[in-house]
Formats: sequence, C-alpha cells, structure tokens
Amino acid sequence: MNKRFKQADWYEPLIFELSHEGRVGFTVQDVEPEISDSIKEAAELIPQELYRNTAPNLPEVSEIEVLRHYIHLSQMNYGVNSGIIYPLGSCTMKYNPIINEVIASNPSITELHPEQQQSSIQGILEILYKFEQAYLEITGMDRATLQPAAGAHGEWTGIMLIRAYHKERGELLERNEIIIPDSAHGTNPASAAMAGFKTVEIPSGPDGCINLEALKAVVGPKTAGLMLTNPNTLGIFENQIAEISKIIHESGGLMYYDGANLNAIMGKCRPGDMGFDVVHVNLHKTFSTPHGGGGPGSGPVGCKEFLAKYLPVPIIEKINGEYILNYDKPYSIGKIHGYNGNINVILKAWSYILTMGGLGLKESSELAVLNANYIANKLKEVKGLSLPYSPEKPRKHESVISAEVMSKETGIRALNIAKNLLDQGIHAPTIYFPLIVPEALMIEPTESEPVEKLDKFIDAVKIISELAYSNPQEALKAPQNTVVGKLDEAKAAHPKTICLSWKKLCSLNNEL
Repeated sequence: MNKRFKQADWYEPLIFELSHEGRVGFTVQDVEPEISDSIKEAAELIPQELYRNTAPNLPEVSEIEVLRHYIHLSQMNYGVNSGIIYPLGSCTMKYNPIINEVIASNPSITELHPEQQQSSIQGILEILYKFEQAYLEITGMDRATLQPAAGAHGEWTGIMLIRAYHKERGELLERNEIIIPDSAHGTNPASAAMAGFKTVEIPSGPDGCINLEALKAVVGPKTAGLMLTNPNTLGIFENQIAEISKIIHESGGLMYYDGANLNAIMGKCRPGDMGFDVVHVNLHKTFSTPHGGGGPGSGPVGCKEFLAKYLPVPIIEKINGEYILNYDKPYSIGKIHGYNGNINVILKAWSYILTMGGLGLKESSELAVLNANYIANKLKEVKGLSLPYSPEKPRKHESVISAEVMSKETGIRALNIAKNLLDQGIHAPTIYFPLIVPEALMIEPTESEPVEKLDKFIDAVKIISELAYSNPQEALKAPQNTVVGKLDEAKAAHPKTICLSWKKLCSLNNEL
C-alpha cells in the first residue's frame, strides 16, 4: 500500500505554535460613556483578590488563523457524519438528524436559567414531562428520572434504587450481591460496586444466553438483583427472560435492565413486560443524540411504581395544569445531577421521537436488526472469521465476529484487522469485547446505513482476509494510509509521554 499522506499534508501545529506576540483577532472598541460607567460599576463589585496579576497564558492569533486551525482539526476527525460505524466501547453512535440540533439550539431554550421561577419555565418543564411519558410508554415503566448524565450514571442510579428498596425492608446487610452475566458491559460490575454491592458473575451457555442452572446455583437470600441487557452483548435475545425474571423475583431480588441495546427491540417488546423493575436507556443508542466522544450524554432511569418513591429529586409533576418540580420525597436517594439533567440532549431525543413517531421507531429497530444480520451472515463466511455462539441464531442490533482462526493461521489478530480497516478509510469497530469471544470484533451498523455502505465494509474485511493469508507481513504494517502511522502503544499509555495540558508547559518538539 502506498502512503497517501506526507507530514506536510496533514500536520496541524498546536494553537500555541501559531501564536505571534501582539497578533489579535478581536479588539474592543471604545464604548459610550454611560456603558463605560456601567462596566466600571460592575467591576467594583469584584473583590480585589480575584483580579489577575498577569495576563492569561493564551495564544495570540488572528481570527482567520483560529478558523482555519479548528476547521482543519475537524477535517482530520471522524464521526458518524463521516462514515460507517462510529463505536464508543460497546456503544455505536446513531446518526443524529440535523433537525435535532436546530431545535435544541433554539434561544428560547438555550437562554433559560435553571434557577428561574417555575412559572417562567413551564414550556421546558412541559417538554421534559412529555418526554418522560413517551419514555415510560416505550420501556414499560411507571415513573422515571431524567437526571442521569450518561448510561453508567443511569446504571448507578438504578442500582441505588434497588439498594434503597432493600434498605427500607431491613434486608440490605444480607442482600449484598448483584448477579451479572459474563457477557455484560464493563460498567455493570463497576456500577454495582459503587453502590456498595458485591458482584457475582455467571457464565453464558453454549447458545450465548444466560445459563439457567448456573443462575439457580448462585441465587439466594444474598441476591439483591440481576443486571442484564436483552438482547445481550452478543446480539442474542434472551428467550428465557420470563424464567430468569421468575427465578430472581422468587428469591426476593429485583431485575435491572441495561438499556444499551434497546435499539434492537423498540416497538417490538418492552423491558417492563419482560419482568424488569428498573431500566436505564442510553439516549444516543436509541434516540439518536450525541454521547461520549460525540457530546454530553443522558441515561434516564425508569422504574416500576413500587420503586418510584426512591427516585432522585426533584420529580416533574403536573398538578392542576401546572408543571412543578417536587422535592417533597422523603424516601428519595437524593439528587444525583445538578438541576434537571442534560436537557439539551433530552431535547434531541424528544425531537427524534416526535419526528419518527411510533411506527418510525419500530421500523428503525427492524432495519437495525436487518443490517446487523446482513453483516453477520456475510462475514461468517469470510476465511478466518466465524460467528461464535449459535451461528444459526439471528442476531439483533449487533453481532460479534471472531478472528480466532485467522489469528492462529496467519498471526493477523482482531487488532490488525482494525488497523487495516483504517487504511481503507473505514472506522474500526470495537475489538476484544465481549471478553468471552476470542479476537472479537463487535459490529453494530445501526439502521442508518444503506446496503451499499454495508457492502463496502464487508468487501474491506474480505480484502484484509485475503491479505492476511497471502502476505501477513504486509497486513502487520497497517495503518499506512492514515495521518498518524503505527504508534508505540506501550509508550503512548505512559503518563509521562503525552502532555495534554492547554498551557505552554510541554516541549513543542516532543514527539511520540
């Protein structure tokens, strides 16, 4: 493969390297006397000890230099608006329609202040209240909080509801275990531990689903609950979910639904109807909002009525035609986010729901499942690849392909496949997760991608397979066509290697 880039083609200096003393992009002109007096009056209110003694350590650049600098950086970046597959760990970003951004950037919303009187923010409270009602209808829950700032935050909040439930019943000291399958998202055991629980891992069966006998062996008086996503991380629907729920509930435990994979079943079935008591949903994976590397997140939590009194305060309620923030919740776990959550993100999700409608949401899930199965069935036929755990079973929104055979026969691992995809201009999917699949490639195309884009991805993987078996040494050199070549990953992970400070504290000539 020939390199398409030279350093001069892609290298973008640090903003400090563009700095020249005395160069400015904006100058404050003289103001009218009455305005000047107002400024002086305001300045007098600031205590002297808060004034700076020196100018801030900022770069001195012109407006056009700033514009070109950040435009160039954006062109070097990759996002869901750039091409197929934009994974964030086990999560893949859905396309966020531009209309969502337009609505969420409306000044009537962005210029609101959360400490305004409730009578002056009835509009936004109405939006949040109506979004909650739609959320409850989709998930099969009874009440919800919109405060959690991301999926993991939602997990922790949900487990805290379970903790509060057992504490009020006087069972918390005894019920100190949360059961988690070995295919779970990594944040599940972390959230349970942060809530003060021990985690008990159970293995998956040969079909990729929870092993019921293993579950029965660990369930008992110590069981506080089970954390599960359905379909699971392998993209397989837990078809014995009713039996699983029965086992947990009969032991006195509760069912927690990790809603990261709700995009596969939206409009088809609801967690609340499967026996789950608590749900969190990643809005970016289901309702098309930015998250993680793509923006701030939101992970609303819903619950059944018997857990509603433990929800974080305030709760938005409608009383006599007026929307209020109710703090009078003596059993609440407290406040878990400043103000009322990441409203800008929730607005985008509400816009998406209204734009799609019930039938549109259902169709989006159908297309996501169709796309995932199309890729899975094509790739499992590629030399060196396989679809572990019941390859005859249909997948839901995602599939996990194993490159174990290719690794053993050629030395080309999942990591090398990912690097070679970059050389073909395609963002690599998540690799090495879930841990129960050797040399895993987790692929989630979402419903946004047309078949032509899916075929491009499949063809790229086929080319890599052919290269792996014909010239593995060449495959090991990837990436060669990217703006940054193969990095020393051990060196890159060392804390003293990279300086990420915005200040001029690092040598500008320091190279990785």
